[in-house]
Formats: sequence, structure tokens, C-alpha cells
Amino acid sequence: MFLPKAVYYEKESENYELGKKLLEKYKEKEIKCIQIENHNNIEEMRKKANSEFPQMKQNLIIGVRKTHKFVPNHKTSDFLVPYTSSGCIAMCLYCYLVCNYNKCAYLRLFVNREQMLNKIKKVANESYKNLIFEIGSNSDLILENTITENLNWTIENFKDNKKGLLTFPTKFDMVDSILPLNHKGKVIVRMSVNPKQIVRSIEIGTSPLENRVKAINKLKEAGYKLGILIAPVILVENWKEQYTELIKYLAENLTMQVKKDVFFEIIFMTYSYVHRMINQEAFPQTINLYNKEIMTGRGKGKYTYNKQIRQEAEIFLKDLMKKYFSNNEIKYIV
Repeated sequence: MFLPKAVYYEKESENYELGKKLLEKYKEKEIKCIQIENHNNIEEMRKKANSEFPQMKQNLIIGVRKTHKFVPNHKTSDFLVPYTSSGCIAMCLYCYLVCNYNKCAYLRLFVNREQMLNKIKKVANESYKNLIFEIGSNSDLILENTITENLNWTIENFKDNKKGLLTFPTKFDMVDSILPLNHKGKVIVRMSVNPKQIVRSIEIGTSPLENRVKAINKLKEAGYKLGILIAPVILVENWKEQYTELIKYLAENLTMQVKKDVFFEIIFMTYSYVHRMINQEAFPQTINLYNKEIMTGRGKGKYTYNKQIRQEAEIFLKDLMKKYFSNNEIKYIV
């Protein structure tokens, strides 16, 4: 279980049952709890050097989510929904949340969960079709669940809703607490995977590939709908060998039940100037993910693989998927 070095909390969070419960727990463990005005603007955090990024990730922020705007999405959901957390305690070197929060991409918990879930229910029930809501676009809900049990609470309180489905991605294997839940088929869990070497050296602090695959098999046995994200695809020096090994490993270790109807998403890495600045100071011994020979600018301060390299990689991965998962849908490649 994650125990933070310090907890920063908004006074308003004490007005919610979950906020009270969390603060009481950490105070009992004699963890320093510091009151703040706004979870989006903690001055002492903003002033820290990039080199302190790993230490900043050991803190926890508790607040009240004030933004509730649903963003239309046309990939595996209808809407991206602000939900019970943002940020993470893991330190993936490419983390897209760093683009939004810079070095302040630490874990924030939002305790007004009833308000957020009630809006999802309302929008779902008023729609003419069965909408899918992405509730994990800003954090990892399997990880968060080990601290708050919010995912268990969400599934229990959404399962009887007239309409709607919930979905979220994860890089963690701690799924046991949601296995016994009667989710009534209303939850789609999407496990993110990458080659073993990339997980170990780049997705720092996440679950090993082997454990993620075991979690997929357990989730399927518990009746959850499943997707697999091959994401982000990172074109390291020996990427062809690594991704061949990954997809072959999936084919050999996923159960027949999973392989029957699991779908895939393939996402190529987008990197940024912000990542480069933080990583070179916070993780000087790790691989440099910026490769000017095969990358090009994309928008303000962002990099992606150039068109030719990207096309070659896409064809290579499609051929691999056709060989090992010819009956499974690839929802999209971006």
C-alpha cells in the first residue's frame, strides 16, 4: 500500500465522507497533513527543481474536483469524464500527464465522488443510445483503488443504472478486490502492455508485464469486458524484436476465453520538451526517448515519429497482429 511522505489537502475536502476517512487514516499513521488553498496551485511544489520529481511523486493531494466537463471522444468511449483522481505515483518517462501538469503530475484524489458519478448517470440515462464513459483518462483507477476503494464503490453504485458503460485503462495488476463484484457487464477494463524491457526501464513503478497478463485472465474469468492497449509504442533501437516478443507472449499466455473477443488499441508515443527537461534532471541514467533522427515536431513543444518511420512501424505491427490475433479487432492505431 502506498504511504505518502506528506498529505496536502483542501479544507473543503473535510466536508465529504471520503475526505474525512482519508485524513483520519493518515493522521493516525502520523503522516504530516498540510492544509492548502487549491490543489492546482501548491506554491512550494511549483518551486521545486525538476530533479526533485521522484520525491514529489511520494506526496498525496486531497481535494474537491471543480471541473466536470465531459469531452467527446470517438475511440473506445463517447466521453472522457473527469473523475476521482488525476496524476499517478508511477513515473513512466513518457507520461502524457506531464504535458498537462509538468512536474506536478503527482497523485491527486477528489473526494466529491457522488457528484461526479451522479452526472454520469444523468447523462447516460438521458441519451438515446448506450453511452460509454472513459473515467480513467487522467489517472490509473486500479492504482487509486488501493488507496480509496473508489473503483469498488463506483462499480457497486453504477451496476444498476439503466444505461451506460464505464471504461478505464490501467498498467497495474491489483485487480483482486474488483473480481467478486457483480458488475453486470457494465465495465470495460483496458490493460496497457509493453515489452518487458520497456516496462522495466521506462514504465517505472508499474506492474511487470507477466502480472498484467495474469490480471487480464482473472478479469475475463470474472466476466469483465476487456481491451488491450499496446501503448505507447516506443521505437527504441531493437523495437522490432521487442514488440514481436511482446505480441507472441500475449498469444501464448492469454487464455482462450480472453482471445475470443478481446479488442486492441495501438498508440504510438508522443514525447515533449517538458519530458526531456524533467527526465534529464530526475532520471539522468535512463534512456533518452528523444531521437532527432526519427522524430519530428508536432504542435507546441511536442515530438512524434516522422511519417516514413511511423508508416513502416504501423505496417510491421499490423502484420504481427494478423499473424497472432487475426480474429481480434484493432479499434484504432494513432
